[in-house]
Amino acid sequence: MEIHYSMKILNIVGARPNFVKIAPLHRAFQQYDHIESKIVHTGQHYDERMSDIFFNQLEMPVPDYYLGVGSGSHARTTAKIMVAFEKIILEEKPDLVLVVGDVNSTLACAIVTKKMNIKLVHVEAGLRSGDRQMPEEVNRILTDSISDFLFVTEQSGMVNLAKEGVDSSKVFFVGNVMIDSLCYYQKKAEKLLLLQQLKLQPQQYALMTMHRPSNVDEAPKLQVILEVISAVCENQPLVFPLHPRTLKKLKKHNLFKRLKAIPNLIILEPQGYLEFLLLMANSALIITDSGGVQEESTYLKVPCLTIRDTTERPITIDLGTNTLIPVLEADLVIKKYKKTFNTSHQQSSIPPLWDGKTAQRIAHIIDEYFNDLTVENEVTEQSQYA
Repeated sequence: MEIHYSMKILNIVGARPNFVKIAPLHRAFQQYDHIESKIVHTGQHYDERMSDIFFNQLEMPVPDYYLGVGSGSHARTTAKIMVAFEKIILEEKPDLVLVVGDVNSTLACAIVTKKMNIKLVHVEAGLRSGDRQMPEEVNRILTDSISDFLFVTEQSGMVNLAKEGVDSSKVFFVGNVMIDSLCYYQKKAEKLLLLQQLKLQPQQYALMTMHRPSNVDEAPKLQVILEVISAVCENQPLVFPLHPRTLKKLKKHNLFKRLKAIPNLIILEPQGYLEFLLLMANSALIITDSGGVQEESTYLKVPCLTIRDTTERPITIDLGTNTLIPVLEADLVIKKYKKTFNTSHQQSSIPPLWDGKTAQRIAHIIDEYFNDLTVENEVTEQSQYA
């Protein structure tokens, strides 16, 4: 294809899950000599050690811009990102801004982009939990409503966007960029010695992550989590990388010592991307409240219990290994755990287009669009002077 244009893309990251999604996209854009791809890190979620680990492990360059907005209320964080990002837009004058996921950085940069009449891409468009009390749900809906390109991970996203009246010409079913990273780095993760260091055998331990405010902010719910952990640890070791928010709440409610006293429990600091990928791939079962873990466990065919009353990723239930547990009650979670622990999940399947090539498809679609647009403009100009 004859190239008629050059372009600049700004890729936005605000939290560690964003790094995992942007890494394959940035890599795909770099395959095009006429595309300049830059990374803007808002600093919405920032831990120097963990952010450095993620960037290094994902082989990403140092961000071209770091905004350093830090944490705070939703309104304060969103406003600070908008003010800082506007300056970058004015300086860089990009042709396209790409946002992923559903964090506050996603919405903040999307609003600034459209206010300044620049094309906007949303990757992971169309996901809906149906719960507008979740800040992430509001971010998804608003970002989708103003995006020029909506790249969808699963069929439910296509259905949701159609119901909302989104122009179908802007919507593309391309697959899941998180799975791109998983496929790309899985062999590298397998070379780590973490399991040996923890004295764990593959498929002989469970893995837990918990961080959502609805599950970890209140003492009664934390006590339920401790009950669940104790029950699981009677059957097998449980590995629990502690999210900073969860650790903070455990200490606040004087429950951290009780947690540490549970036999057969392995408490870890937050893990790097490769370490956590290794732990997921080799676990017998995962208990979580994370969105991304639902998808990764489905691809890895590891049973997953998700403690949430809704999920924006229904394909992980319909085709994958995910089971939703709507209420954080000890008896219910333990019952589901025992049932899942004793059930084969060989019948699960990998969703369509979760093949490690999503970023390539996205880059190709964007490249074709801008090249065709440039050719069309050239033809129009020539006809005017004919």
